[in-house]
Amino acid sequence: MPSLSHTVLRLQKRVPLTISRGTSTHSEVIWIRWSEDGVEGWGEAAPFAIDAHPQRLETLLAALEAHRPWLEQTSAWSRDAAERRLWTDGAPSALIAGINQAMHDWAGRRLGQPVWRLLGLSNEPGPLTSVTVGISSPEAARNRVRQWLEVGDVRAFKIKLGAQAGIAADQAMFEAVREAIPAGARVSVDANGGWTQVDATLMARWLGERGVDHLEQPLAVGQEADLAALQAASPLPILVDESCRTAADIPRLVGAVSGINIKLMKCGGLDGALRLVHAARAHGLKILVGCYGSTALGNTCAATLGPLVDYLDLDSHLNLSTDPFAGAALRAGRLELPSLPGFGLIHD
Repeated sequence: MPSLSHTVLRLQKRVPLTISRGTSTHSEVIWIRWSEDGVEGWGEAAPFAIDAHPQRLETLLAALEAHRPWLEQTSAWSRDAAERRLWTDGAPSALIAGINQAMHDWAGRRLGQPVWRLLGLSNEPGPLTSVTVGISSPEAARNRVRQWLEVGDVRAFKIKLGAQAGIAADQAMFEAVREAIPAGARVSVDANGGWTQVDATLMARWLGERGVDHLEQPLAVGQEADLAALQAASPLPILVDESCRTAADIPRLVGAVSGINIKLMKCGGLDGALRLVHAARAHGLKILVGCYGSTALGNTCAATLGPLVDYLDLDSHLNLSTDPFAGAALRAGRLELPSLPGFGLIHD
């Protein structure tokens, strides 16, 4: 019979990350291991909080214990049925994501094939992956760019704005970053819902004049009715993150924004992400795949979607002091997928 085990990992970030909602200094994740037929598959559940119902570590652990008895009576070959039952029973999406990843990884290892091949995809590097510059003073922001350039060949930057000090502080920080990044690097901005509609409209135009590629989540969750007017006034494509969790959210966003940010923890894993990809493409939306505090385990899984999307923002593992996993490697600004079975992860 299958067995399900887990380990909680608390990992320090190289550099604390500040966004409009607060600052994080560590990543906490649950390393989930699915064992069946003498083969072990790995997944990762990362806590996150984007609304009034945060998926905290203790919430995910309690849900894992609650669902363990029946999960250990099923099989990874029944991944779809297991996912549907988890959703029906109200399991947190991050836990569903971790189990879904582990089952995909198990299938790949059981068959001796990489997951990307089982999905009919390619291991050719996907889009450039951006690295994140959190909210800070202009000088600290310039220094953060220098630190990222020491990590590897970085060619895309995401700048977090929406500072409590207001848009003047945002503009000063943005200009400092723009001066520090290499010529030709792609630049995007994520406000994490930190602006009013008036400020968002002003900033969209201001950023458009400075060569920004796209603007992410300018308005807070709950203000989706204002997005269409903002997109109409914006020279930049507007993508939403916190305002889009699963494929069921796509219809209400059509005509209001230019694209979405898919995160495995929000949508319940790789299968939920594929549903989002197909729904978004059917409506002509751009697609970004992002992350929370994932290790290389979670981000390698997410990078599997690279051939299907426009943007990747999978940098959290690159900001860990020590990552216990080795997977997708950063080369020439892109994440190259392993060719080993499953997701190709190695545990150091």
